[in-house]
Amino acid sequence: MLTLDLKNPEYYFNRELSWVKFNERVLEEAADTSHPPLERLKFLSIFSSNLDEFFMIRVAGLFEQIAAGIHELPVDGLNPKQQLELLSEKIHTDVETQIRILQEDVLPKLNRRGIRIRHYNALTPEQKAYFESYFTEKVFPVLTPLAIDPAHPFPQLRNLGLNILIEVRDPANKKEHKTAVLPIPQLLNRFIPVPGKHRSDYLLLEDLIMPHLDLLFPNLDILDANVFRITRNADMDLSEAEADDLLKLIEKELRKRRLGSVIRLEVSKDMSAESRQFLQQMTGLREIDIYEIDGPIDIASFIYLHDLDYPELKDEQFTPALKERITRSYSIFEAIRKGPILIHHPYDSFNHVIDLVQEAARDPKVMGIKITLYRTSGKSPIVQALKDAAAKGKQVTALIELKARFDEETNIVWAKELERAGVNVVYGLLGLKTHCKITMIVRQEDQQIRRYVHMSTGNYNGRTAKIYTDLGIMTCDEDLGRDASELFNLLTGYSGQKEWRKIFVAPINLRDNLARMIQSTISSHSAESPGKIRMVMNALVDPDMIELLYKASMAGVKVELVVRGVCCLKPGMEGISDNISVRSIVGRFLEHSRVYEFTSLGTKKIYMGSADLMQRNLNRRVELMFPVEDPALQDYVSGVVDLMMKDNVKARILNSEGLYLRVMPQKDEHSVNCQQIFLHQAYQRQSKIDTISTKTALD
Repeated sequence: MLTLDLKNPEYYFNRELSWVKFNERVLEEAADTSHPPLERLKFLSIFSSNLDEFFMIRVAGLFEQIAAGIHELPVDGLNPKQQLELLSEKIHTDVETQIRILQEDVLPKLNRRGIRIRHYNALTPEQKAYFESYFTEKVFPVLTPLAIDPAHPFPQLRNLGLNILIEVRDPANKKEHKTAVLPIPQLLNRFIPVPGKHRSDYLLLEDLIMPHLDLLFPNLDILDANVFRITRNADMDLSEAEADDLLKLIEKELRKRRLGSVIRLEVSKDMSAESRQFLQQMTGLREIDIYEIDGPIDIASFIYLHDLDYPELKDEQFTPALKERITRSYSIFEAIRKGPILIHHPYDSFNHVIDLVQEAARDPKVMGIKITLYRTSGKSPIVQALKDAAAKGKQVTALIELKARFDEETNIVWAKELERAGVNVVYGLLGLKTHCKITMIVRQEDQQIRRYVHMSTGNYNGRTAKIYTDLGIMTCDEDLGRDASELFNLLTGYSGQKEWRKIFVAPINLRDNLARMIQSTISSHSAESPGKIRMVMNALVDPDMIELLYKASMAGVKVELVVRGVCCLKPGMEGISDNISVRSIVGRFLEHSRVYEFTSLGTKKIYMGSADLMQRNLNRRVELMFPVEDPALQDYVSGVVDLMMKDNVKARILNSEGLYLRVMPQKDEHSVNCQQIFLHQAYQRQSKIDTISTKTALD
């Protein structure tokens, strides 16, 4: 029998190129005219912010590999130079598409509906007079033009900051041209309201500055002026083993991040060839690293317009549903004692999670609270509840992940604030990010101590809980409570723990247990009792896990995957992955849940957790997977996966060529938009609660 080499690069997609495919699916949503105009603008903004982070981290990493002479190839066999060239080709095309959608479709539609981006030259004399004063009083004082000459080298410009490159000359010496850079201050609002009868007319800050450059360069001729932006390497180089104080190390690295090497240059399409060549020389970039933008640069900032009060231009608003058992209980602890409670965000209210921590802070029977905070929101009520609990003398411990990318500064603020309030703040295990999401509350009840645990696939962040889909469980199961205690002991102290009763923890035993469940499904599979594996995750990259899934497919096990973002597994290869299907759902909400379901010998096991199948999650992060054991909750989670598999509106199927093909309803088949169905189900649950409450009040 021929033995296949499952490590053959032909059997894998490149991680970076797969990510670009994901961002293209976001761009498809921006192009979808069935979305209201402000929602389309939101997707354009997300596309840009995604791309910014991709360049700062992933593309920067490829630059570093080339500079360091690293020749180790990824599983797909493409070297860093090849990846950069392929990425540049695809991203240039995608950016051109994005600008075309914005300029030719979305902005004109918004213009007709009352949201207009105005050009300075089109303003009335009265409006121009207003902006003359506005510029003089509010903008001019904070502008700092920077000359570039032998005495003034090219400045260290801020990462992702907008700048204007200006060419001037002295009228008395027309042969001598001089160059300057004007950084546009980040603290100034980019969208400036235009006075007049239209309530939502805006002038972009750079379009206000341009006509007034003569005030910054008096008695000189302005020959050319164009906007540009640079992107820097923003990945941190952390050597925790050499750090005496992790918090100080992070603060130091944050300062260095602002000065990272330049990896991308975005320039206005109107920029002269000479100015563009000058910037290329100053940054040391190749031509393929320069992106010419035929419109406004930095579309990510246009999310500002999405926040405007135009409900008719957005998706219909919804109110997350409350859980009936919690609302009918005098205490959230009483509700949990009746059985585990599953919460499905954003369809179920995140307020229940907040209430759990707030009630714990108030309850005199609660002795201690322990929580992991990876990313949390501004003015977080959970953080305030932790401070309140500490003020009441409760034992409160918060593990704050300082290395949560791009949330480092926020987390440093929370860490210092909580420490001042008397909370025990710890930063996790040396060399590992703590990415698990768990809260444990210790409560004295009669003659026993009871532990209440909340575990989730999502962060303790009220803002993202409204736009990310996540699943979590509240329980007082004794074994899970003991597991939670031992996990926190591992995170805050010293522990050689290798096994837990019910949970799996990366990097200790999660990979091995997941592999064991896949292998068990393979070994028990038969025609009479077929095995099945279903997984929902954000990314599938880990080669060993992919190889196991290939083996499952080759053994005849049906493998159904929902992978929102990066997928390096290649489905549909004859004899290797023809039993594997991969779909991605990109819709109104960001799919963020992780579900791992195994059916073997007629028995179904379901786990949820914080980990995607990536090397970083399985090897270099503290991750948590927890079981769903209650039959009713198993049915609900399995039903969630069922609907995702049936989606034929927002789902795309990945083929063996790397193309994502939209799933379309077949003839006489109903449209299935899983997110809309979950919203409708949540509405029905809430209506039932409201009906019962009304009847109770009348009685």
